[in-house]
Amino acid sequence: MPSTPVFHPMVIRCATVSARSGKRSAIGGLLGLLLGAAGVGSIALLVGLTASTTSQQDPPPGAPRSGPGPGPGSSGAPDGPRSTTATTSGLAPDSPAPASSSPTSPQDPPPLDVVQADRVVRLVNQARGAAGCAALGVDDRVVTAARAHSADMASRGYFAHTSPEGVDFATRMREAGYPRPAGENIAMGQRSAEDVVGAWLDSEGHRRNILDCSFTTTGVGLDTRGWYWTQNFGR
Repeated sequence: MPSTPVFHPMVIRCATVSARSGKRSAIGGLLGLLLGAAGVGSIALLVGLTASTTSQQDPPPGAPRSGPGPGPGSSGAPDGPRSTTATTSGLAPDSPAPASSSPTSPQDPPPLDVVQADRVVRLVNQARGAAGCAALGVDDRVVTAARAHSADMASRGYFAHTSPEGVDFATRMREAGYPRPAGENIAMGQRSAEDVVGAWLDSEGHRRNILDCSFTTTGVGLDTRGWYWTQNFGR
């Protein structure tokens, strides 16, 4: 007997965080709208959060400072040059040719959560480009914070920017090594990058995060146990 779909109201919250005082003021309330997640009977949930860092002092010389990276996987902290060297060895003139060659095994595809997270970054950067903003670079530290939050929400069954222990996104990003947290978007239930980015762009608070031209870095985490999405932003 098929189960009856369960519907939940979409929740949208926006808040600001002062980097100087560390205090969080809530803005907005609960909207009694319904947003269906693609392909499922449950309802997609969205929460947007921004952080104000206008009063934050620039880090001292030598501290990590990130900007738009060259592409996914780039880090704001400078890395030494990386190179890949391939060597080939030929057969000696008198050596007999091998009787047969073993077929090359196909490389395993990347996990679904990684593919979808990369797709979110591409779609967000497309929207930013259309709005005249520079593309966001992907910072591994920001990715670490985003993945950890999605996994924590999925594992413990909550949906919020702040953990049950009171840890907010700015603290998570700093603990991951990123010094200038700026914002966070989260969502639950959407089954594709297109669905979640489309939902964020249709919400004022989330859209403001995506199209903030002062943001320079990002990281996305997805946990498919409930499809918890987190996108963090940094300056």
